[in-house]
Amino acid sequence: MRYLKWLVTTLTVTMIVGLVVLISLVVMRFNADPAPAFPDRIALPEGAEVDAITRGRNFLAVVTTDDRILIFSPDGATFRQEIDVAN
Repeated sequence: MRYLKWLVTTLTVTMIVGLVVLISLVVMRFNADPAPAFPDRIALPEGAEVDAITRGRNFLAVVTTDDRILIFSPDGATFRQEIDVAN
């Protein structure tokens, strides 16, 4: 009976320590560096409508509704490249 009591106590302590570690990891992830910010304005060509947008280290990619990918500088002001997406 003592052995069973010792096992239950050990399991309880292990579960409590594991829960504290998991909560600590979640808190640390939420306090990590925030995601990079997107610019307030992007110099899109006339008539282009945004379908999706993504950000890389050195570029900003905008997918338009007319199947083009527009590559901009990270600040969104300088247009770099246009890629047509084949259907």
